Amino acid sequence: MVAALVGLAIVRSMETPDTPADTPAETTIAAKDWAAASAEPQYRAAVVDLLGALAYGELAAFERLAEDAKLAPSLEDKAELAAMASAEFHHFEQLRARLTTIEADPTAAMEPFAAALDEFHRQTAPSDWLEGLVKAYVGDSIASDFYREVAARLDTDTRELVLAVLDDTGHASFAVEKVRSAIEAEPRVGGRLALWARRLMGEALSQAQRVVADRDALSTMLVGGVADGFDLAEVGRMFTRITEAHTKRMAALGLSA
Repeated sequence: MVAALVGLAIVRSMETPDTPADTPAETTIAAKDWAAASAEPQYRAAVVDLLGALAYGELAAFERLAEDAKLAPSLEDKAELAAMASAEFHHFEQLRARLTTIEADPTAAMEPFAAALDEFHRQTAPSDWLEGLVKAYVGDSIASDFYREVAARLDTDTRELVLAVLDDTGHASFAVEKVRSAIEAEPRVGGRLALWARRLMGEALSQAQRVVADRDALSTMLVGGVADGFDLAEVGRMFTRITEAHTKRMAALGLSA
């Protein structure tokens, strides 16, 4: 999903003034705490959007993993996914608490993102256990890469929280082990899962573009004008880093990107 945010950011960056090169480092958002940074209303609105999107994403991840556990081929696998679902819900609770602390309504913050995320999950419901693992591994990892890039430009308090909730729940190594074992046992599975991963990216692109296009404060923060700024060249480099990381993860699964 998040690859679409980057694509939209590239387009919008052409319309957004770059941060002046002589801006003192100590005045940048990334050098401030929340109390200082949130004095700018548009930045505050952008952070509420960001936390709302993350919170609903974590809640949806909890629901998805709990549902995928039903497809698990063994009791051990079922328990593993249940533990991961629990970790995602804990992340959701942290984000919900933070929204409350900064006097934002958590439900209102999440609502703008619910329809698009729900539609994405509806369109990409896995047909079996392996598709569920690939979906979680590919989708969650790309999202985490993107949010880590954004976190570098957030105020210190928000950055700390965002990085904390992006901690790996253990799904990555679990998914890699299970998918590679399945491909080794039946090589033809690899082709099907590679096609599935490409489909996931296409659906994510469509849904995320719609979300960000509708949220001016969030999209502006992603390309500059509120936070420290993404000039066009930096957006391109960020997109390259995320794409390269995705390609490496697909290779780790034994799939072609």
